[in-house]
Amino acid sequence: MEAFFKTHQYLLENVNAPVRRGLMDEVNWDGRLIGIKGSRGVGKTTFLLQYAKEHFEPSDRACLYINLNHFYFTNKSLADFAREFTIRGGKVLLIDQVFKYPNWSKELRYCYSNFKDLKIIFSGSSVMRLKEENPDLYGLAHSYNLRGFSFREFINLQTGKNFPPYSLEQIIGQHQEIAHSICKQIDPMHYMDDYLHHGFYPFFLEKRNFSENLLKTMNMMLEVDVLAIKQIEQSYLPKLRKLLYLMAISTPGNPNISQLSTDIEISRATVMNYLKYLKDARLINMLYPKDEEFPKKPALIYMQNPNLLYSVRSSKVDAQALRETFFYNQVHKDYKVNEGSKGAQFLVDSKYNFKIEDSSETKNIQDIYYAIDGLKEGRDNYIPLWLFGFLY
Repeated sequence: MEAFFKTHQYLLENVNAPVRRGLMDEVNWDGRLIGIKGSRGVGKTTFLLQYAKEHFEPSDRACLYINLNHFYFTNKSLADFAREFTIRGGKVLLIDQVFKYPNWSKELRYCYSNFKDLKIIFSGSSVMRLKEENPDLYGLAHSYNLRGFSFREFINLQTGKNFPPYSLEQIIGQHQEIAHSICKQIDPMHYMDDYLHHGFYPFFLEKRNFSENLLKTMNMMLEVDVLAIKQIEQSYLPKLRKLLYLMAISTPGNPNISQLSTDIEISRATVMNYLKYLKDARLINMLYPKDEEFPKKPALIYMQNPNLLYSVRSSKVDAQALRETFFYNQVHKDYKVNEGSKGAQFLVDSKYNFKIEDSSETKNIQDIYYAIDGLKEGRDNYIPLWLFGFLY
């Protein structure tokens, strides 16, 4: 265990967390069993270490970070480790990559039931379904989703500012005042192209080729997160990869399930299941009409965030696809997004129709809100598209 304490101290002393994630203030840290889910590459490890750094000194042995990918846990049970940690006075155990450990949910349940003074905060893949697939933890674990950087977080990182998030209602009702106050300090349009290309995933800060790193990360999502967690045979990986590519080059598109079934040589039902797995892995988004959801066929499929469009598509990325993908990605963290009506692309929370445009010269329909690309400050129901990046 001494080796783990030394690693923990080293990591806390050297963790690079240039932006404090908004999720840090959304989590109820009073819970004894807290799950932080997220897709590969969004910074779950850094988030755990950032929590430790905010609440404990690096040398404080009441808190310990461990990674269950460590070979040590091939011969040592998590429950035995947790018992020894509590005997030594441990209070908070931070567990990374929990899904790499066999029977992890049962052992977390055991730790929760038997070590009453121990708080466990664990990270896992977005593909994990805590409620549906892990009844051991039902009602015990409080799960939260860590996303990539919002446009607001990206701007704060690039400028050193500390712009706060706004609710959708604030943006709709006060967008002129909010946009004006932000634009007095910075020009948000100066950062938009960079964010769309590489700003969602924190690893753009690393001194490596971002596109190659993202492609590697996407393949790891498929090979490890989807195949391993969903227990799919390795031989089906090429079919998953082909499905993702076909979605990427046609996004946003209405999927022809029968044609996809023929192209990939799998059944229609398997196509739908694979689309769900890609959504759970945070690689695509599926847009449904109001009051419809999986397992029905989605109306449209989008890539989960704009960065993915650049990595998968070899040709020039369509500007309108980028606009709509950005809006969908930023809004659907906290709001229900469905297919819009009256020519609008999106219906948000069953009451706000949004049309994504590249110009404020479009014909104004009063019961539609317009998210306008390239607009710094709006008026009436014309709202700058960039401002929806300040929702979280």
